[in-house]
Amino acid sequence: MNTHELEGKVALVFGAGSSGAGMSNGEAAALAYAAAGAVVAAIDVNSYEADRVAKQIVAAGGIGISITADVTLETDVARAVATVVQELGTPEILHNNVGAPRMGSVLDTDLDVWNASIGLNLTSAYLTCRHTVPHMLQAGRGVITNISSVASIRDTGYTYPSYSSAKAAVNQLTVSLALTYAKQGIRANAILPGLIDTPLVTHKITDDPQALAARHALSPTGRMGSPQDIANASVFLASDKASYINGICLPVDGGLAARCV
Repeated sequence: MNTHELEGKVALVFGAGSSGAGMSNGEAAALAYAAAGAVVAAIDVNSYEADRVAKQIVAAGGIGISITADVTLETDVARAVATVVQELGTPEILHNNVGAPRMGSVLDTDLDVWNASIGLNLTSAYLTCRHTVPHMLQAGRGVITNISSVASIRDTGYTYPSYSSAKAAVNQLTVSLALTYAKQGIRANAILPGLIDTPLVTHKITDDPQALAARHALSPTGRMGSPQDIANASVFLASDKASYINGICLPVDGGLAARCV
């Protein structure tokens, strides 16, 4: 993708790194924004990962910087946004990719684990919006894309109520943002990935070859999607082609959410 439809726009990608070998959704989004002409801040709790993604952007001829930040800490988020404003300018795209499943039923999940999951998967998006939206309001424009999950609207066969509950809340946070700031030139949408082949799957869910094959088979397409599928949707939603798309929760899942069983 090299359409330059986001030429000169400043994009913040929280969770731009990868949790293992292979492309993550956040990394794919950061690279896709840059390929479309955006100036990208690759933000991750892992400084090596943030640097790695930013260097890829620069090597491809784009403009990118790396920032290390823990999105569950408001001081880190505030510092990251302030750094972007100082070094790159007013943020026009906020991409919230941070999130990870916490396996276990409510009976298996201690309160501290539950709270940590809510903090990582939901509160992080609140914090990034809290510190980025004022700059968008001042500029009179902006696009927020929150990465949710099909688990927010359907049972996916995995037992992770803290994750699915948090992602359901992300959907409604997105709708609230969309309707609150629509007249101020800010749009907000959520992408609901289905079964996507990322390092997070093997890191957090399963690395068993048979289980992974079964995960491919669960998709109506017979295969898991790729991080690029999520990135393509993200670039479209951030572009002027989507200027009248606001407040949607878009499954990118090969049809998984449309299937009853």
